[in-house]
Amino acid sequence: MPDTNLSILNEIYDVILDRKNNPVVGSYVCSLLDHRKGMDKILEKVGEETVEVILAAKNKDHDEIIYESSDLLFHLLVMLVANNIKLEDIASELEKRRK
Repeated sequence: MPDTNLSILNEIYDVILDRKNNPVVGSYVCSLLDHRKGMDKILEKVGEETVEVILAAKNKDHDEIIYESSDLLFHLLVMLVANNIKLEDIASELEKRRK
């Protein structure tokens, strides 16, 4: 199977990081990062999207699995940025586990 270009994850991560460092009024990302609930709000979204992925998979709804997984990945990226964790850190951990 050919390697899939996942540079979009890096691109989205960079946008989220930029929103963290340079807030934009009306930005959804900023609303999560600056929410009065703090990290709890981001984690609520991660949990909500996780449940939606599970339900889509249970229902064997191919398109919905893709859609909800995309939402989950996005909110995971927000959580990573909020915790100052780089995608390289995740890639390194996955590489260690692969060996």
